[in-house]
Amino acid sequence: MYTVSSLKSELNERGWRLTPQRETILQIFQNLPKGEHLSAEDLHNLLVEDGEAISLSTIYRNLKLMSRMGILRELELAEGHKHYEINQPSPYHHHHLICVRCNKTIEFKNDSILKMGAKTAQKEGYHLLDCQLTIHAICPGCQRSLLPV
Repeated sequence: MYTVSSLKSELNERGWRLTPQRETILQIFQNLPKGEHLSAEDLHNLLVEDGEAISLSTIYRNLKLMSRMGILRELELAEGHKHYEINQPSPYHHHHLICVRCNKTIEFKNDSILKMGAKTAQKEGYHLLDCQLTIHAICPGCQRSLLPV
């Protein structure tokens, strides 16, 4: 898992620096309960509640940067905007099953998806940062509410 020092070294290698905002964002994602995802707006609200003076545009820039670096995973969930979570090393990779009606999200593991992604990336000469599958479906509760009475 990424630490503040590993983030700092990787940023320095790329000519960027570790700002207090980047450090705070990393710490928030590291401390999120398992299975929880944050949008940029959710993160902004948390930071403002904690008294941090940070703009939403700064949050968007840092989330995008940290996703490109492979530190965060950018997720397309059912709500129509991106959410983020910490990008765990491969034994902890997981995928998402999302109800398109109530947005309930279930995380699941499947090593064959990761293996197939890694094999395809290697074959094409790519360096794999992340491999994720998102399944959009309707959960049993929402299916019941769709049935005629």
